[in-house]
Amino acid sequence: MALTAALNRLAYDDADQVRALFAELTGRPVDADFALIPPFYTESGANIRVGRKVFVNQNCTFYDLGGIDIGDEVMIGPNVSLITSGHPVEPSRRRDGVVVRPIVIERNVWIAAGAIILGGVTIGENSVVAAGSVVTRDVPADTLVGGNPARVIRSIAE
Repeated sequence: MALTAALNRLAYDDADQVRALFAELTGRPVDADFALIPPFYTESGANIRVGRKVFVNQNCTFYDLGGIDIGDEVMIGPNVSLITSGHPVEPSRRRDGVVVRPIVIERNVWIAAGAIILGGVTIGENSVVAAGSVVTRDVPADTLVGGNPARVIRSIAE
């Protein structure tokens, strides 16, 4: 939490310091082309892995207990939430603990503003998640999805 607070005190143009603190937060080096605009929120950071040329816009939340893998050249818009943890649905089990499932975002994905990606989801290569979408299922490669819950809108294969 102290690292996240320090990161959030930085200005958007303190790119070198943002990269250094994010690397410390995740415990992994980040590419020189990694960019993040604070503020940024996470429950730990230790389970986040990012590839090359990743861009994370402001006010994103990564609940990473289940693991978040972000491929190369991914763009994440403002106010995006990646949530890998939740609770059992059954009322009698709801306070028993936390259920975790990983999120995988493959290469060259664009997640637009305000989208929510839930645990257990893989976003396929080159896909786009429309603004405000709630993704509860895997997204095929080269696909535009949108809505709540997100559904395939069309192929975007070139």
